[in-house]
Amino acid sequence: MKVSPLALGLSLALFAAAGHASTVLTVPGAEKLPASSSSAANTEQPGDSSTDPDSRNRHANKAKQLGEVNVTAALDVARNNLSPDTGSSEYVISAQDIQALPLGASAPLNQILLQAPGVVQDSYGQLHVRGDHANLQYRINGIMLPESIAGFGQTLDPHTIQSVKLLDGALPAQYGERTAAVVDITTKSGADLGNGGVVGITGGSFGTVNPYASLWGSSGNWSYFFSGNYQENNVGIENPTRSRNPIHDRTNQVKGFGDISYLVNNDTRLSFLFGVTNNRFQIPNNPSQTPNFGYLDQTAFNSTLLNERQNEQTRFSTLALQGKLGATSYQVSLGQRYSGLQYYPDDIGDLMFNGVAGQITQGDRASTLQADFATPWGGSHTLRYGVYYEFDRAFTHTNSLVFPTNPDGSQASTVPFNIFTGDRILAKTAAFYLQDEWDISDSFTLNYGLRGDRYTAFREESQLSPRVGLVWQATDSTTVHAGYSRYFTPPQTELISNENINAFANTTNAVKNYGNNTPLTERSNYFDAGVQQNVGDWTFGLDAYYRKVERLQDLGQFGTALVYSTFNYKYGRVRGTEFTASYNHGPLSAYFNAAYSRAMGKDVITGQYNFGVDELAYISDNYIHLDHDQKLASSGGVSYAITDNTKVGADYLFGSGLRQAGLVPNGLSLPYYFQLNLNVAHDFNFDGFGKLHTQLAVINALDRSYRLRSGTGVGVGAPQYGPRRGVYLTLEKPFSF
Repeated sequence: MKVSPLALGLSLALFAAAGHASTVLTVPGAEKLPASSSSAANTEQPGDSSTDPDSRNRHANKAKQLGEVNVTAALDVARNNLSPDTGSSEYVISAQDIQALPLGASAPLNQILLQAPGVVQDSYGQLHVRGDHANLQYRINGIMLPESIAGFGQTLDPHTIQSVKLLDGALPAQYGERTAAVVDITTKSGADLGNGGVVGITGGSFGTVNPYASLWGSSGNWSYFFSGNYQENNVGIENPTRSRNPIHDRTNQVKGFGDISYLVNNDTRLSFLFGVTNNRFQIPNNPSQTPNFGYLDQTAFNSTLLNERQNEQTRFSTLALQGKLGATSYQVSLGQRYSGLQYYPDDIGDLMFNGVAGQITQGDRASTLQADFATPWGGSHTLRYGVYYEFDRAFTHTNSLVFPTNPDGSQASTVPFNIFTGDRILAKTAAFYLQDEWDISDSFTLNYGLRGDRYTAFREESQLSPRVGLVWQATDSTTVHAGYSRYFTPPQTELISNENINAFANTTNAVKNYGNNTPLTERSNYFDAGVQQNVGDWTFGLDAYYRKVERLQDLGQFGTALVYSTFNYKYGRVRGTEFTASYNHGPLSAYFNAAYSRAMGKDVITGQYNFGVDELAYISDNYIHLDHDQKLASSGGVSYAITDNTKVGADYLFGSGLRQAGLVPNGLSLPYYFQLNLNVAHDFNFDGFGKLHTQLAVINALDRSYRLRSGTGVGVGAPQYGPRRGVYLTLEKPFSF
């Protein structure tokens, strides 16, 4: 059945909950300050402001002139002015919104982003925005973080977030490389919070223990913010069965973050950002599996006793100089990020079940330069321009035990032997952009520009990409936006070379067939249009998009290790519609998001070794659903303040299911799922001790068992199930000095 965008939006509106109006602030000599979201629950936490009047999914209004504010706030405004959003779609989640979620800031970042429209969950913590596989760009205080090697763990700690903006659609020329969406994080600042901090712990079901602490403050021209977070539990990766307690699924994860700033003068700030993540995972076991190969004189192996593990590390640091030179705002940064992954097989077990036991080590060190500038001119124009450069050194080393095979592919010996393969890749990314934001009148703003990208790794590829976006303030309560962007998306710097494939000929790890193994840069045309309407305390939004793609990139888990491979479809087409609503009045606040999406690909032109001959033949002549395509997705939440110290809330996730194998590749969708989460929070005030924040959360309160993946479909390696019911308690103590 076909669903029109208008019909979908009208039908969803019947169920909507909602938001309130936005205010955009400027200071003398500064330009626009982009709006940020208000609380879905207005739950005030240490360092949070409960008076933020902005709302989810708002586009910036015209700036209003106010009196003077402090130097740090003025520099924040100048930095925000570097990042336009004209013509694109944005959704903002504040620290108060995060705290209103059942787990608060103890929730992983991917779970927080699932509360935005068009965001679909997948196994291993992956997210899909508007039908794209990963391809997310993360920014901290306007500085882009190079992409890490794909893994299970989350790199960034939500306790550091003041607000996070999800920007997608037709992006301005400033944004490139990863373009499915921009996750733009503004961190908490010691200059705004005073001198103090918070310590807390979250614990509960599945052996969960999560202590955390933050410390912030300022002295003279210096300010700082630090946070640390440790977590361990027994559900590190999604359970491959519907049982409540997975087998062999322990994880421990450590995250740290720091931001040190120095005010050189009233117009200049020097900042040093750094972060570290170290995550360890056991790979959960699927019982009652039958071995496919013999090992020496052994023919049986209990699959519950497998001992596969994966470790992941990320470290990043950035030195940024930001401020104003006359009327020009700027930020120049130098950064480096290291990302590593190690997969450790169960040698005997992996050999008997898969015919290969590969110990995989991957690493990628990226060095970056980013410079952004904004200069007002002519009274109604803002010229923005900048450059970005990234140099990656990546490697993959694999030690694999395999069995020899006969000409017909059957196992020739039960004695394994070792094959070592390795790759080293140097990748260079260079980009520039130039764009003009033109305030044509009080009602119309036009942003137009050009971006140039060059990527050199497996080959040299480049593109000039025009961008244009228009915002029409039709009335005081009605905003219309539209945009077009040409995109250039380089592949990830992870590659299996032809030499590596050839090394496994006549073994139990031989590929199905050969083909072009070098991934290609994706190129696409993106069209986006939407309208937003304020009605009293309600805010409604409807957005539609269409993307026509050449060399569509996708990722798949084709091997036995949980490591992804990139491949390309020759053609792709993605379309969808999103509806949002929010409401805020007195003690009650709520939000509702729903999205319809279709993502299709045709003709696999790289990475063909991952596919069967019959699959390739069908896909060469027919469009198929991408494995991460989900037709319908919805999220929502409600919060009610019973008193100033007691609040209750609920949120949910709904999805029509990702794809699985059918009569044709990815021909079926998994069943619908619904997950309801509940929470209650209360602030105690004790004599001599002060405030103690408590929050009780119930995740998947209905204990509905649902599959995220069935283990079938293009690039799908194993089944995964969503979380079972869990109960968690958070205790948090703020302090000041």
